[in-house]
Formats: sequence, C-alpha cells, structure tokens
Amino acid sequence: MATDNRIHFWRRNAKVPGRYLKDSKAKVNNLKTKKASSFHEFARSTNDAWDIDDEEDEDFLTTPTPTSGLHSNTPGHNQQHQAADADTEESHEAPPAGPHTPDLQDLQEEDVRSTLQKQQSLPVRQLIPLVARISDQNASGAPPMTVREKSRLDKFRQLLSSPNTDLEELRKHSWSGIPKEMRPVTWRLLSGYLPANKERRELVLSRKREEYFGFIEQYYHSRTDEHYKDTYRQIHIDIPRTNPLIPLFQQPAVQEVFERILFIWAIRHPASGYVQGINDLVTPFFVVFLSEFVTEDVENFQVAALPLDTQRNIEADSFWCMSKLLDGIQDNYTFAQPGIQNKVKALEELVSRIDEDIHNHFKRYEVEYLQFAFRWMNNLLMRELPLRCTIRLWDTYQAEAEGFSHFHLYVCAAFLIEWRKEILSMVDFQGLLMLLQNLPTIHWGNEEVGLLLAEAYRLKYTFADAPSHYKR
Repeated sequence: MATDNRIHFWRRNAKVPGRYLKDSKAKVNNLKTKKASSFHEFARSTNDAWDIDDEEDEDFLTTPTPTSGLHSNTPGHNQQHQAADADTEESHEAPPAGPHTPDLQDLQEEDVRSTLQKQQSLPVRQLIPLVARISDQNASGAPPMTVREKSRLDKFRQLLSSPNTDLEELRKHSWSGIPKEMRPVTWRLLSGYLPANKERRELVLSRKREEYFGFIEQYYHSRTDEHYKDTYRQIHIDIPRTNPLIPLFQQPAVQEVFERILFIWAIRHPASGYVQGINDLVTPFFVVFLSEFVTEDVENFQVAALPLDTQRNIEADSFWCMSKLLDGIQDNYTFAQPGIQNKVKALEELVSRIDEDIHNHFKRYEVEYLQFAFRWMNNLLMRELPLRCTIRLWDTYQAEAEGFSHFHLYVCAAFLIEWRKEILSMVDFQGLLMLLQNLPTIHWGNEEVGLLLAEAYRLKYTFADAPSHYKR
C-alpha cells in the first residue's frame, strides 16, 4: 500500500522535485546473533563510539599547547611508532663478528631493507577506504559536464554575480544540489552568513573574521581555567574521533582549528555548552570552504601548507556557519536535550502512519525509536552516511525552510523506510539494533541521496499535518 501511494504521488505531482524509481536497495546479510531480551542487555555487549575508554593524559591541563596529547588519541598512532622503532633497531643492528659470505637469504633481506628505505624517503599517500572518500564516487572518472550540468552552473554564476542575489531563486536551484565550484559562496549566503548585496560581502567577511579571532584572543586562554577545563577536556577527547578514517581530520593543524571553533562556541552558548555530536557538525563546513583552495584529494591535503591567512579564513567561516546552523536547533543540545526527545517522538508517530508494518515490528521486538534515532537527530545522520552524502544532503537542508530542524524529520522517516525489507527480515531485538546502527550506505553517492530527498519531500507533503508537538 505504501509503495502504491508513493508511485501515485509522483504521477500526480509532476512539478515536485525528484522522481520515483523502483527500489534498488542494497542487501545486507541476515545477522545470526544471540537474541537479547532487552536494550540494557544489548547495550552491555555493544560498544559505541562514545563508549571508548577516556584515558586522560596526566599533563593534559598543565601543558599550554593545545596540540599536546592529540597524537595519543589517534587510532593506530602508538602501533605505528612501535613499528617504526622496530625498523630503526633492525636497520642499525651491528654486523656479526668475523668473516661472512652473504648467502641468498642475506641478499634478500638486504634488498628488502633497501626497498623499505626508499619507500620511507618517498611522500606518503594514504589509501582511503570508500566510506571515507569525500568526493562523490559516482562522479569519479565521469565524462565531461553534460549540457544540463553546464546550464545549472551558468545559472548559479548568474545568480551569484548579480548585484543583489535573489535568495529565493538561489534556494530553488540549490534544492537539487549545488555545483561544487559554487558551493562555498552559496552555503555562506544560504546560511545567512553573507548578505545578498554583492558589494557588502567583502566588508562583512572581513569584519566577521576579525570578530571571531577577537574571541580567540579574549577567551581561548581560559580553556584550562577551573570553570572551563571539563568542557575543553571533552572537546579534546572527541576531536580525534571525528571522521577517524579520513587523514585530513587527524592532522594536528586541523584538530587545533576544531578545538578553537568548538570551545569558543561552547563558552558563547552557556545554555547548552559543548555536547558530544556538535564536533561532527563542523566538518561539512570545513571541507566545503577548504575545497575553494584544493582541486582534488581533499582527504589527504595538508592544511598546514596553505597560507596562514587562508587557514584563518576557513576557520572563521566554518565557525560562523556552524553557529548559524546551531541557532536553529539549539534545543537539541540544552539540558536533557528536549529538542531531540521531541523529534524522536515525532518520528515514531510519523512512521506509525507511513508504514504500520515497520512500526508494529519494532513494538513486537521491543525496539524503542530512541535507541537508534537519537543519534540520527543528534548528529543529523552524519554517523549513518559518508561525508560526501552529508554535504549533498546539506545543499537541500540549506535550501529548505527549517531544513535542519523540520525537514530532517522527513528525511529520517524516508531513510528508515528505505531499509524496510531488511528491517522486516530481522526477527530478534539484537539483530534489529545491529542493523539500524550499521546500515550499509558505504557505496552511497549523490544519486542515492537525491532519491532519499525526493521521498522525504513526498512524505512532507503527503503528511503535511505533522505532529503539533513537533511543529510547536
């Protein structure tokens, strides 16, 4: 019945964005796990990213440099150093006493050592797993720009170069995705950071960037004060966990940027302060603004190689745009996180109307929406989707009125229904929770996100009378 309604909607509404295609859902293996009778039992045998032991560096708060201790939190860092030490000891091993005629094994070992030394002298280019690639893999090796894509790019250039940008027209064209070249300035405009008047933009940018670094001079030194040390410590712990598979975010220079952004935001918003999950919300802005200066391979780009003024501009712009986003969803992060509680409840009510089979399936196996959807709301699906998909998703969120606060509800509902077949095939509590916390989106790109957004749009207008307690 739900599928019939979906097809009928697109046939009847030719002017709405997107179109319906038959499901091409990725299949996941049916997990054969021991049944857990409750969420508490499941939680005891499961670790989440936030459950990692927080090992404190004893010198953490006494060291003035903010980068101290960062390397110790980087996954695999200690093992890499141990391996390097072992190689050094082997390469400096004293030769055996007395005459020695090299045999085949000695020659092979010498050849291996020589090869390793040559490799160590070359620039390191880390291999990036698919899930961590920032560029949309659907476009890799793509043919030259199509006529439609060129037309869209020209339209964006025309809108952005006009003396006063028509923001409504810009939102309309941004809904279905923003060309990469136009995304940085478009995001600044749609977030409300830049004015529509072109002549005023440079002046506003200069003033806001100067204002941000004024905050740094005024407040950042207080990060080790008794009043703020717990906030700074939590930020310091969380940053190495931010996209740990992407080398870009493990660079000390980048981690220092994130520490400053999050700490300044936290002390300027005492009603909420810093809450785990906010660290994720910096990354899309940082990557988009960095992309103005990097043509490819953003994942491995060494940010410290950029001019200092460029680094400062990227940092300040990321801070202000993240602040604009959080202004609309700050109740997600105040005490007891009432915004998230309301949104999870609204999602439960919406799904019960959209797909009664899924809703009853959760009830049958005692799965609470809060057990999986809390993270969807807290992190805006950033833990469920590759970063490249989040960036495309945010094109639409910034084009939608209340995209991050209201439209996100329908995206979560569409995302859940996307896995209908897999969900209904799971017949135990633990299997359901494992599935919902590890949905296989590794191969997703712009096409899959576009279909997800089109379905969310359909749900928004089909179920326009969303729960009143959600819309308030």
